[in-house]
Amino acid sequence: MYNYYRPYPCPYWNNPPMYVPRQFIKLKDYGPEPFVVNIEEATKQNTNFRTALWTGNHLQLTLMSIHVGEDIGLEIHPNLDQFVRIEEGQGLVQMGDRKDNLDFQRKVFDDYAFIIPAGKWHNLINIGNKPLKLYSIYAPPQHPYGTIHETKKDAEAAE
Repeated sequence: MYNYYRPYPCPYWNNPPMYVPRQFIKLKDYGPEPFVVNIEEATKQNTNFRTALWTGNHLQLTLMSIHVGEDIGLEIHPNLDQFVRIEEGQGLVQMGDRKDNLDFQRKVFDDYAFIIPAGKWHNLINIGNKPLKLYSIYAPPQHPYGTIHETKKDAEAAE
């Protein structure tokens, strides 16, 4: 009989290990093939400003690592919605209808998520004391397949 919350067998359910070692995940663009990943591990492992982890025709998953005091950079996506989840660190998300009036501001921390609707100016600033680790889902994709920007400067040069 299946447990309602655990429909598939897992070797750790009855005898969880005291320590599960972190797995190394090769960070590259796996799209558009079917893909399964420990997203928390992949996000925390990423040290690049931006890494496209999966790019399909209608959706894209990217990982980001923002240095202390840095930001994503004020931007707008007129024709796509964006989902962002913070895995590690502290940030300040800002959004608004005009780039000179970011009237929506919220602090975000580990395990927080936020949505950026198409047509909203937005920025995310690292206000913590360690890199801000996050993943972002764009629908439709925002960056070319295989995008890797080691630094924010690299990302700005690519735009």
